[in-house]
Amino acid sequence: MVKKERIGVVVSNKPEKTIVVAIQMCYQHRKYGKTLIQTKRYMAHDEENACKSGDLVLVEESSPFSRQKKWKLKRILKTDGE
Repeated sequence: MVKKERIGVVVSNKPEKTIVVAIQMCYQHRKYGKTLIQTKRYMAHDEENACKSGDLVLVEESSPFSRQKKWKLKRILKTDGE
């Protein structure tokens, strides 16, 4: 089985070993053709607490860590300071 990967921005890192990642998806409205942006928030496991709010990260689907946490941090692509 191929694991899904998503790129998003960290919006919160307050819980211990957990980050909240906002992922934006663009799609066109079926009837009107207007481009719409949908934002989804995923909770991801961050073992080392390495992420800060505003970082661009790559998350990967994994087996569930808790009821809401089914993704894990694969790597940090860009930190907020860069």
